[in-house]
Amino acid sequence: MTDRSRVFVSHGIEALSALAGRDLLAPLRDKADCRVWAEPGRPSPEELRGHMQSAEGLLCLLTDRVDGELIEASPRLRAISSVSVGVDHIDLEAATRRGIPVGNTPGVLTETTADLAFALLLAAARRVEEAGNFLRRGDWAGGEWEIDAFVGKDLHGATLGIIGLGPIGQAVARRAQGFSMRVLGWSRSGRQVPGVRGVAFTELLAESDFVSVHVALVPETRGLIGTEALGAMKPGSILINTARGGIVDERALAQALRSGRLAGVGLDVFAQEPAGADHPLIAFPNAVLTPHIGSASVGTRVRMAELAVRNLIAGIEGNRMPACANPEVLVRFGKG
Repeated sequence: MTDRSRVFVSHGIEALSALAGRDLLAPLRDKADCRVWAEPGRPSPEELRGHMQSAEGLLCLLTDRVDGELIEASPRLRAISSVSVGVDHIDLEAATRRGIPVGNTPGVLTETTADLAFALLLAAARRVEEAGNFLRRGDWAGGEWEIDAFVGKDLHGATLGIIGLGPIGQAVARRAQGFSMRVLGWSRSGRQVPGVRGVAFTELLAESDFVSVHVALVPETRGLIGTEALGAMKPGSILINTARGGIVDERALAQALRSGRLAGVGLDVFAQEPAGADHPLIAFPNAVLTPHIGSASVGTRVRMAELAVRNLIAGIEGNRMPACANPEVLVRFGKG
């Protein structure tokens, strides 16, 4: 139908629909003419720009760079919806100038991401990946059990410092309390959380056996964990990051591992994604690394896609999105 809005859907949603056993795009197909990326991999910037020439809506992933140039080159664009909580891959200022609401998916992935943060914490503390690789290489074959082999760090009774006390940081704190850990917390807003002792940033670094990062990537937090912060961390401590890669200076982190300042790290996010096989942290056996899988359970990814679809439908129909990352556009342009 010629009067239906045209939307472009980036890669992966149909594969997720197959896992869910139902078409997650069905509500959107009922409302709009959906053009879905069907090629292997993700669309290149040029391919994305070509599809956006006639699209009024965009359903994207965090691997799709939606910069000011793309937004300005999309004359009919009226709504953007990302299957992610973070929207640092989208130029919010450019979208807001155009009056384009940007949807995201907060809340639905909180518990799943906290699970992954704690999995990384446990794996790094108990040297699970090092020990597993030792076994797979056949190095244990014919050997004796050694009392000092792969000794790690206890969680029970240790101190966990949480940087960022939003929903995910709070969910990690609840898990830590179940392990009888002492929990310290710091947030830019000074938020107080039951069971978490709020402290200054430097105090948290100095006292924590484990530090888990849960702040958003904004200009104020980019490079927050750099040479100075890593040098202030307790010797032999472990750093976990499931937030955004740009928060941690990876060169400084590699040096902290190389020098023995840190006992290990657990990272699910990287400054440049995807991280290649030549990434410098891959060389460290005490680095537990995963490819941005914080929200990767079927149930959570399905809920994220469903919310993203609802956001896009609301946006192209001129209604308030259930979750909007730039709500000021709703007031400024009378969409609230």
